[in-house]
Amino acid sequence: MQKKSNEFVAIGLMLFALFFGAGNLIFPVFMGQNAGINVTWATLGFLITGVGLPFAGVLAVCYSGDDLQNLASRVAPWYGVAFTVLLYLTIGPFFAIPRTATVSYEIAVAPLLGPEAKSIGLYVFAFVFFALSWWLAITPGKMVSRIGKIITPLLLIFLVILIGASLMNPMGIPQAPTDNYATPVGAAVQGFLDGYNTMDALAALVFGVIVVQSVKMFGKTTHEEITYSCLRAGLISTFIMALIYGSLSFLGASSVQAIGIQENGAPVLVQAAQFYFGQSGSIILGGIVILACLTTSVGLIASCAAYFNLLLPRVNHVLWATVFSFVSFGIALFGLSTIISASIPVLMFLYPLTIVLILLALTGKLHGGAHSIYAWTIGLTVIPSLYAGFHTAGIALGGVDAFMASLPFAHYDMAWISFSVVGFIVGLVVSKIKG
Repeated sequence: MQKKSNEFVAIGLMLFALFFGAGNLIFPVFMGQNAGINVTWATLGFLITGVGLPFAGVLAVCYSGDDLQNLASRVAPWYGVAFTVLLYLTIGPFFAIPRTATVSYEIAVAPLLGPEAKSIGLYVFAFVFFALSWWLAITPGKMVSRIGKIITPLLLIFLVILIGASLMNPMGIPQAPTDNYATPVGAAVQGFLDGYNTMDALAALVFGVIVVQSVKMFGKTTHEEITYSCLRAGLISTFIMALIYGSLSFLGASSVQAIGIQENGAPVLVQAAQFYFGQSGSIILGGIVILACLTTSVGLIASCAAYFNLLLPRVNHVLWATVFSFVSFGIALFGLSTIISASIPVLMFLYPLTIVLILLALTGKLHGGAHSIYAWTIGLTVIPSLYAGFHTAGIALGGVDAFMASLPFAHYDMAWISFSVVGFIVGLVVSKIKG
């Protein structure tokens, strides 16, 4: 049935709700604290990977007509499975799901506890959080979606009030930037890398299928109609997220004078809420964040369980949900800062591969989408991506370090660009030779 032409607004708001997680709020404010007077440059870099790349990822899925595994399988069937499994584990039990519990704890509970009680407090909170997440993930019903429809607007309203207060009455002026943000170009590049932490570009390759299904429900059937509706819906989500990230970056940059540079973004939000609204403000923020993170946790556990159940049907989704809840609980006990630090090497490996896959999918009509182009481009990109993961983890590789450091863009942790370009050219030549 053909429905009215403004369906892209509803789909855009749905896409925003999928991307908008309470955990993502901690990264722009922490970046803003470190960027200081160079916050504008850092924000521009952050918006490319934190907003622009997820938008491109959704478009890539809509434009290609494939889901994530089939899209990645253009490289090779085994690669499609391996890449999809690693991506689901990253946005699932290894990093993103544990982060929902630790962000909730750092914002809502930790400020109320003394230093000696924080460790045991995290253990108790994480156990209750994941026990409830597990129960909701395996229980059919609409409670989680209904909570999400209420909590997301509440969190957004509170953020608008908090951001408005920071704009009208800043806590201070931006201070000198830290080393990684010392120059405008350095700040922009570091902001680009900071955007990896949102993991939204990875999630976009999963969400794209949901967007396509939603567009089809509104009566769009042709490839052109679906792609155009996805484009307009994605612009809605992108615009809102860009406003929020930019405002939070400014909030972080203006907070250092009053509260100092914090260990991560969670205490920045808490102390900002206390600064403007007192203890009651931080309690309200904490309560909303707990519920927002809970709905995210439930959705991720259920999604990961559903995918692995399709991959290995002999293990039912309830058992997968149990495994993922247990693993997430164990990882959450390491704390938010440790989880963020541990995720960076993995993201440094995954993001170049994700960026290249998205670009190849979006430019398919220009290069023909030949198997050799996907195989050579991704195949060569794997090499610097692996190196970036090891290097970020602090693992020395001897002579390889010197070689990689000599490549273009290596100073900005983007040596993978050279490999990708060479791989694309080789793949293009091979495809022409094969006809």
